[in-house]
Amino acid sequence: MQTNYNTEQINHLIRHRRSTFPRQYSGEKVEKAIIEQILENANWAPTHGKTEPWRFFVFTGEGLQKFADFQAEMYQKFTPLEKFSPEKYEKMKQDPLKASHIIGIAMKRQKEGKIPEIEEVEAVACAVQNMYLTATAYGLGAYWSTGGVTYMEEAKEFFGLGEKDKLLGFFYIGKIATPSPDGERFPISEKVSWIEN
Repeated sequence: MQTNYNTEQINHLIRHRRSTFPRQYSGEKVEKAIIEQILENANWAPTHGKTEPWRFFVFTGEGLQKFADFQAEMYQKFTPLEKFSPEKYEKMKQDPLKASHIIGIAMKRQKEGKIPEIEEVEAVACAVQNMYLTATAYGLGAYWSTGGVTYMEEAKEFFGLGEKDKLLGFFYIGKIATPSPDGERFPISEKVSWIEN
């Protein structure tokens, strides 16, 4: 079969995408042009009704400290004392500073509400997969975190998000010092049913 792309390389790229965590980063800065390319590829995700619901907030330089302080303070302010973890608080203060860039990920709900919300969330997830694959192609480490303040309603204001919008996590990017191990998957045959007659 004739193809327009190198399918072996594409298959390899998809199968070798890994989550690479902040502790694995070298501390070196990623070039702005690469971050812009990652975002541009995110913008080409599938979108039902052409709503393009993804919104991104890029933290780098001093912005990383601003993000670290914000999420740690939010966690401290809105976490009941019996559930508060000093270790988690410190991690929120320190992990962002290990990244080159952190991209806040949000879903902007269209006013008409014509497209089901779940489909808008799914479109943003497709955009994030584009980001993951682009980062991998450039040899960068990336990690989609949905911890911290991701699902706190009180965090939306910081990002200028409305009541029906959703904060969906944070995409950490850094140059790799310690690679992630090879991934594993159960056979696809265990997850597929063929209906042919």
